[in-house]
Amino acid sequence: MSNEPKRRWHIVHSECSTGWGGQEHRVLAELTGFQKRGEQVWLVAPSGSVIFRRAADAGIATLPLQPERWRLPIESVRLARWLRRQRVEVVNTHSSRDGWLVGLAARLAGVPLIVRTRHIDVSYPYRWLSRHAFTTLADHILTTSRKIANHFQEVFHLPDERISTVPTGIDLERFTPTANRAALAANPPEVAPCVGMVSVLRSWKGHGTFLQAAHLLKSAGFDARFLIVGDGPMRGVIEDRIRELRLEDRVALTGHREDVPEILRSLSVLVIASTDHEGVPQIGLQALATKTPVVGSDVGGTPEIIRPGETGRIFAAGDVKALGKAIRETLEDAETTRTMCDNGRALVEAGHSLDAMLDTIDALYQRYLPA
Repeated sequence: MSNEPKRRWHIVHSECSTGWGGQEHRVLAELTGFQKRGEQVWLVAPSGSVIFRRAADAGIATLPLQPERWRLPIESVRLARWLRRQRVEVVNTHSSRDGWLVGLAARLAGVPLIVRTRHIDVSYPYRWLSRHAFTTLADHILTTSRKIANHFQEVFHLPDERISTVPTGIDLERFTPTANRAALAANPPEVAPCVGMVSVLRSWKGHGTFLQAAHLLKSAGFDARFLIVGDGPMRGVIEDRIRELRLEDRVALTGHREDVPEILRSLSVLVIASTDHEGVPQIGLQALATKTPVVGSDVGGTPEIIRPGETGRIFAAGDVKALGKAIRETLEDAETTRTMCDNGRALVEAGHSLDAMLDTIDALYQRYLPA
């Protein structure tokens, strides 16, 4: 066995999104994880984005990105020069705009490995054009779920060796079943069960289905409280729907919260009600790690981790009655639910830790960039 020290990677991640959600969490997790392992990492992103600020606060080196389309030729040349100066070996792009811009800059700079990570499942109406973003401007595709990977291979005919599935790893020390709980606006579990959603408030996250299920359970006399954690563009619509369904006494909105592990430990049930686009949801893995019971829709990669009868319960997306039934079963069949929670924690420990994610990605780098 060689005594030579492992080569230190020079890794750049790019992200054009200005918001803050699961995708941005994943980017920052990779950056901070590899930096702690001794790699040299940078984030390239718009200076006004949330991830740019959070990365800087975390001690990650940053470079402002100007992603406007008219700037593409000038910006790609500027970035290519910078990539060459930094002797970058790996570029990982995450959104459409930076996939084109930073991917082109990396090709111009001769970066040895360009990775394109796809976090959600979407359609590609202009396949002939999109194909270049995932082949010409990328050497390898990373996805967060097997379903997304299968879709890619079907659409772009990618060989198996050009695509990998690596769900976001979970910090098992932070997301543990035994630690502090959050003080919730809804009634605490000892007063009434608390059923919650934790996500960015986007149209496809299924908050409408969740609220209709809450209304159905309330009408049936089922005593539970409901919590919506997060913020986003759909907040006003959700508030209107709560009033229309007369759920003000049952549903609380907390806004954005950073204490997600504490919130999960305070919930009686976590609901993932997505209707589209979902990869393997991070909040699902986080809930399994904290042994929080989970009910999830049959969308995207959710059933890959919320396995029916094994680690949680699955319902047909948009089916209000099925969601209500699954919530009741979760709360009423405590023994079965407890077994599912134990299985869920074991699943995360076995293959979905933060270290496991970093090990898998590091092995990918080594495959393309042998010493």
